[in-house]
Amino acid sequence: MENWREISEDIVDSLLEDGSATDKLYEVEHHFVCEDFKKLENAALAAFKLGYDVEDPAELELEDGSKIWGFDIVVEVELDADVIMEDVDKLVALAQEHNVEYDGWGTYFQE
Repeated sequence: MENWREISEDIVDSLLEDGSATDKLYEVEHHFVCEDFKKLENAALAAFKLGYDVEDPAELELEDGSKIWGFDIVVEVELDADVIMEDVDKLVALAQEHNVEYDGWGTYFQE
């Protein structure tokens, strides 16, 4: 498993160093992928039952041309690695429980 805390801190630090706003809420997108649609669907349903805003699963094409299924969970939070890590910890556990891959998170620069 990747070190999500270190990755999260790096993302937040980079955004702040580039001048991203500190007083706004950010839409953080947590990404999930799996080759098995049914497993992915079950993970999405479990996340929805936990109260998360779950986007519809979609088929994605990888660089090598193969296909995989994915969905995002969108959470609105402050740009703080500790706050984001609360969701990351829960969502990594959910992914492991449903045998899907937690593929990280992202957000966008805000002025």
